[in-house]
Amino acid sequence: MHLVPNPPPQAMTVPEVMTALKLSRSKVYDLLRSGQLRSFTVGRARRIPADEITRVMSENMQEAA
Repeated sequence: MHLVPNPPPQAMTVPEVMTALKLSRSKVYDLLRSGQLRSFTVGRARRIPADEITRVMSENMQEAA
């Protein structure tokens, strides 16, 4: 049996998140500042884990229901 390791989680840039969520740059930074969208930095580069996008969308869908 050959096990394939799980790929590492993907991290997205702010412009990638803007495209994925169809939001403006300022709205993405508002979500980051408020803690609604979690991120991390490496040096000066801010990255958002891809699973955060799914979480934010799910939470907003639940609030809208």
